[in-house]
Amino acid sequence: MSLNSAELVRTRAELTANLDLTGLTRDQVAADLGYDATRLRAALEPDGSGDPVDVWQLRDYLDQAVRDAGRTPVPFTVLTERSRLRARMWFHLSEAPRHDFAAAV
Repeated sequence: MSLNSAELVRTRAELTANLDLTGLTRDQVAADLGYDATRLRAALEPDGSGDPVDVWQLRDYLDQAVRDAGRTPVPFTVLTERSRLRARMWFHLSEAPRHDFAAAV
């Protein structure tokens, strides 16, 4: 499963918008996911050359983190549940961890 250039642009915008809604820093997200800064950047700004499993895991992490922060996530128009079914045919998707918002209080 590969994304065309328009889908990549939309996915980057949706991931970034949801990151903003979490109120978390990139460092916090990277720590939760066990990514270094380069890996997080590749997942947050996919260009078709990175690991799709990381992009899906980041998508799920951000979606849940936005909800846990009491906000409504920006909908994903490319990384949809229907797309997830197709992605599972090609990739072994990993479950995303959750950020502990209570620990920051």
